Amino acid sequence: MGNNGWVTRPASARAPRLDQVCAAAVEVARAGITEVDPADVGEHLQVVAEGDRLVTHYFECRLAGYRGWRWAVTVTRVPRSRLVTLCETVLLPGPDALLAPGWVPWQERLKPGDLGPGDLLPTPPDDERLAPGYVLSDDPAVEDTAWELGLGRARVLSREGRSDAAQRWHDGDHGPSAAISVAAPAAARCGTCGFYLPLAGALRQSFGACGNFYAPDDGRVVSADHGCGAHSETLIEAAETPVDELPTVYDDSAVEAVSVSRAPGSVEAAEPGEPYGHP
Repeated sequence: MGNNGWVTRPASARAPRLDQVCAAAVEVARAGITEVDPADVGEHLQVVAEGDRLVTHYFECRLAGYRGWRWAVTVTRVPRSRLVTLCETVLLPGPDALLAPGWVPWQERLKPGDLGPGDLLPTPPDDERLAPGYVLSDDPAVEDTAWELGLGRARVLSREGRSDAAQRWHDGDHGPSAAISVAAPAAARCGTCGFYLPLAGALRQSFGACGNFYAPDDGRVVSADHGCGAHSETLIEAAETPVDELPTVYDDSAVEAVSVSRAPGSVEAAEPGEPYGHP
């Protein structure tokens, strides 16, 4: 058998030709917009060929709140007929249309701090951040509790859950990159602070709670390499400032001169000095 080549030919990529009869039916297309008042239909913007004898007319939309939107009216006709009929009418956004933001599932919209008093946030049964309490979690502190019959929690943090929490805490406002930590002395790190309360389990190596009443992170989880100016070993040495010595001033007006007679047996000036250097 010889080579017969392709059995089918590829479809032509030729652009559809604009049908002049349908393109001229501007008023027919405008009359097809019956959902709104005629005043809400503005100028004719353009005409686009959709296929053979199939054309879409675009009109300006003047409805309040629909800036940049356009009315799209598609018309057509049968072969060898000059009667144009309507196919559909729809309101579409233009290139500069004012659009609402795309819909995002609530699980992705929820941010830390959005949960308020009275709000409920159910956790999915297949949440990868959690693992059953009876499964080894490779965290000794968790295992000690989980394996106690009747005392273990139903679910505990999985390795993925602890990793996500650790990364979030380290990159947040209580990690080493926080502004207060960057401005603190290099040696003032939470891991060496007396007010630092290490967490239990695998997170103990890198995180703890701040117990300093005067620190801005009091009661919050901080990383061991976080820091602030309230470190327990922070000492401020007062700079020595020289004291200017002022000249001695005597107030003669408050001094009363009194003559004192020499007592009997006083040492005369002409006599030799006494022992111990007294005159």
